[in-house]
Amino acid sequence: MSNRILIIEDEESIADLEKDYLELSGFEVDIESNGDRGLRRALNEEFDLIILDLMLPGADGFEICRQVREAKNTPIIIVSAKKDDIDKIRGLGLGADDYMTKPFSPSELVARVKAHLSRYERLIKSGTPENDVIEIRGLKIDKTARRVWVNGEEKPFTTKEFDLLTFLAANPNHVFSKEELFRNIWDLNSVGDIATVTVHIKKIREKIETDSSNPQYIETIWGVGYRFRI
Repeated sequence: MSNRILIIEDEESIADLEKDYLELSGFEVDIESNGDRGLRRALNEEFDLIILDLMLPGADGFEICRQVREAKNTPIIIVSAKKDDIDKIRGLGLGADDYMTKPFSPSELVARVKAHLSRYERLIKSGTPENDVIEIRGLKIDKTARRVWVNGEEKPFTTKEFDLLTFLAANPNHVFSKEELFRNIWDLNSVGDIATVTVHIKKIREKIETDSSNPQYIETIWGVGYRFRI
């Protein structure tokens, strides 16, 4: 799977040039020209690296860098026309990994992107163990962090919704009755109100399915129960 990069840059010609060179090198690239939108995506989606301009409409690059670094360790390369050392010091002080001054050669940007991604991947591998993650057709379930993404967009899940989804996804193609799911997820010996299972399945489908009336992940096996399809 190719690395995913977010470019937050309001100069369209520069953003497009960066995107073209990075895509030629095999990266998947998204562009945001507004600081507020870029910040939301940087915080709520999973990118492997962020290329960040400083002067933007909405939130500026310094604020984006500060907020992203408080939440994530994603590598950040600042790309700016600001040449003053004070701006470089401030940007790096807020947690940016690199600072490039415009104009620059696109090939140099690609080289720096590759270097920072390689360094970050080495740090991750040498540090804490990797999270336990299930990935199936655009659905990503991080069992360690208890987080769920659908096509790169994080979705909020209650405790039981997450437990139920994870249980089904960890046992693909196995048909479970409502009673079995109730016992496994709610940890009760008695059958209890198995309608709870139906309600939770409906809520999960609304979050992960493109069309919840025609589910692609959690199938209803009429008269039996539910199955997670892979």
